[in-house]
Amino acid sequence: MRADLDFIAEREDFKLRCAASYSEGVHLVSGIIGSGKSTMALVMASLLQCQGSYSTKGVQRTILSMQFPEYHITSSSLDDEVRSWGLDPRDVLPRAGMEGRGAIDPFKLSRGQLKRLNLACVFALDPDILLLDEPFSSLDCMVKSRVCKAIESRQDKITMVFSHERSVLPRVDSISHIADGELRYHGNTPDAVMQWSSPPPYLRKALERGARPKNIALQDSMEALCAIRD
Repeated sequence: MRADLDFIAEREDFKLRCAASYSEGVHLVSGIIGSGKSTMALVMASLLQCQGSYSTKGVQRTILSMQFPEYHITSSSLDDEVRSWGLDPRDVLPRAGMEGRGAIDPFKLSRGQLKRLNLACVFALDPDILLLDEPFSSLDCMVKSRVCKAIESRQDKITMVFSHERSVLPRVDSISHIADGELRYHGNTPDAVMQWSSPPPYLRKALERGARPKNIALQDSMEALCAIRD
């Protein structure tokens, strides 16, 4: 399974150049707000035209989870919303912490609750390529940690995490960063951890103290710091 990118996406005041290849595993694409993460996700979802090419091999289904979950809503009840994904509400709603609430209008929920519902649906579908645009937005730390575990479990599929999250991150297989209109591929972990141009504060502090984390989760930095003390 593989996704190959070599394209330029342009608007009047914006240009994004991407050239990279991704295979099975979890891949982080970081960058500040407005850098182009959502643009790259839209191209990979075949929802945005661009100059160049984007191709896949061995991929039958791609799903994009957009940053704002209300963009996905098409139904007037949670039950019908889950069914619109081709799923059974009895299976999905408990995963989202909404068991017994199937008659509720989705727009009665908070954005965080809608995010939980959307993520429960996309993980249940388990597509070959899952594009997660800011999957941690509007979630508390406990839910973010659960989402990280769900992401990490998809080792036999391609999972792209587009995020500027700085606190709770999953272990990943590769790291890329978008800056100044260009995707910079830092390579595979653990080597890519040292090359990452925009690590979160906890990882930056660990690196400054001479630690060599194996990955980017907080636990990895803690373990690397403990190894120095030992």
